[in-house]
Amino acid sequence: SAPGAGTYLLILTGEGGDEGLMLSQKEPPLVPPLTVWGVALCVSGTVIATENAIVITTILATPSLRAPVFLLLASLGLADLLAGVALILHFLFLFCVEPSDWSELLTSGLLVTSLTASLCSLMGVALDRYLSLSRALTYGSSQSRRRAAFLLLLVWLGACIIGAGPALGWHCLGEPDSCSVARPLTRTYLSLLCGGFLVVVVVTLQLYAGICRVARRHAHAIATQRHFLPANESYASKHSSGRGFSRLILILSVFVGCWMPFSLWGLLGDASSPPLYTYATLVPAAGSSLLNPILYSLRNKDIRKVLLQACTDCCSLFLYSKLFGG
Repeated sequence: SAPGAGTYLLILTGEGGDEGLMLSQKEPPLVPPLTVWGVALCVSGTVIATENAIVITTILATPSLRAPVFLLLASLGLADLLAGVALILHFLFLFCVEPSDWSELLTSGLLVTSLTASLCSLMGVALDRYLSLSRALTYGSSQSRRRAAFLLLLVWLGACIIGAGPALGWHCLGEPDSCSVARPLTRTYLSLLCGGFLVVVVVTLQLYAGICRVARRHAHAIATQRHFLPANESYASKHSSGRGFSRLILILSVFVGCWMPFSLWGLLGDASSPPLYTYATLVPAAGSSLLNPILYSLRNKDIRKVLLQACTDCCSLFLYSKLFGG
């Protein structure tokens, strides 16, 4: 019986009058079947991209949101938006088209760029909070905004250079033995990357420790001016400081929980390590892009106010069109 269509390819060749018949087997497409992991990857990437696109649009469309903190939040949103796009592209290249070397290099480079910029932007947010407390009288001026913009320019320039490493040849596609736990990144490249991540994490924790010290000094100074001892603070003051401390603990717990596992695993693992461990540590790092808009941008009262106003206007316009739209 004849073979199925697409299974075999007949190639006729002729040289010097002699004809030969060669039967060769055509490889089927190497597109794996869709899995639950693939669907979760696509959905999470879409959600990440959508919520961060809303944050970026809100900040850019509102002229009053131009303080250094909003520049940092916009940078954080852009980095997390790119992380969501990288997850969507990874899904498309993995389950919709036949995987290739260039698709691996593109998605890995984009993911490295976005995660690097996201982590550095988080450090910038911590630095902004520290400076806004320690230099409350001068911070927030136009000069501070220019410095913040210049700092973010350096952050993104560095992130793009680091992310371009795999595409410029720093990969292990030709040397599988040099691969790290995250193919196609080499072990040396990933070790340097994760070492840099750990440095940024430590610096960020130091900044938040400085925020706690400055906040305690301010609280003690206010209590002294009002002729109160710390032990006799009012219930409202204690409740407010307690909420601020619990919020800080939540932010730090999410920050360390998302970034520390992959940073350590990238230093300790190698190509022979189980892929499950890599996924288990990389998912929280990517999940940071899902939580950042909720923990940072949407908790800002100015951004929240603009979003609520936009939702109110949209609802009013929708009702008006339904009632008077003919």
